Amino acid sequence: MRKRPTNHGVKGDRGIRGAPTRALDDLYHYLVTVSWPALIGIIALAFIIANLVFAVGYYFDGGVENARYHSFADMFFFSIQTMATIGYGKMVPVTLLSNILVSIEALTGLLALALMTGLVFAKFSRPTARVRFSRYVVIGPRDGTTSLMIRMANMRANRIVEANIHVVFTRWETTVEGESIRRFYDLTMTRSRSAMFALSWTAVHRIVEGSPLFGQTHDSLANSQPEIVVSITGLDETFSQTIHARHSYELDEIIWGARFADVLILHPDGSRSIEYTRFDDIEMLAPVK
Repeated sequence: MRKRPTNHGVKGDRGIRGAPTRALDDLYHYLVTVSWPALIGIIALAFIIANLVFAVGYYFDGGVENARYHSFADMFFFSIQTMATIGYGKMVPVTLLSNILVSIEALTGLLALALMTGLVFAKFSRPTARVRFSRYVVIGPRDGTTSLMIRMANMRANRIVEANIHVVFTRWETTVEGESIRRFYDLTMTRSRSAMFALSWTAVHRIVEGSPLFGQTHDSLANSQPEIVVSITGLDETFSQTIHARHSYELDEIIWGARFADVLILHPDGSRSIEYTRFDDIEMLAPVK
């Protein structure tokens, strides 16, 4: 899996290694999920190409009245006026072919406007989570037991209601038949649900017998390409819609013998906030003698 930045600038989802990006396989999904600058650029490019195609037809037909002789620019801007249903009235089609092209272009413009309206509305109304995940996961003592800990923060001012966390540990293993396969293990968390995920949440997995991490070290996992995948789902308190966030950690992002630095700030009025400048800070622990 590979890292992919989310809209709020922190590391987020990763795709499967070796899987090519195929935007045309599911164009609608691609356009809904692509960034706003990319979407605007795609729309602008499609608009220019469509008008260029119609402008070529007007140019070779020469049936636009009041257009300058052999002026492709006039044909292009006449096409824009037609597709956008502006119709200033100075340049008008006078031949049968030009009128047919105008009719086709007007219909194309109406359909494109309807499609773009639906696409932009779907993109605006799509529920998204702004969950920040710590840069590292740490393995250290928690309540007297060696545990794996993952820190998350809700970056929005509202709450994620009935938030659920699911953590999976995956690595390459060899079966008794000698076949190399990738196995997935669900990690049991001490608390997998939060009624109201507002500020921060440190998810804890106790590394005891039965845990796939029990007895493991950085060196013992080095050749198995381990990865920890974290996913959160819940209801957005404002829109009452299901939202989700996902993140994954590779071996070099798992730190043994460490704990997270404290980031909660208690204010005089009793309220709390997060010091995000230290959100990714960790503190190394002295080895037990």
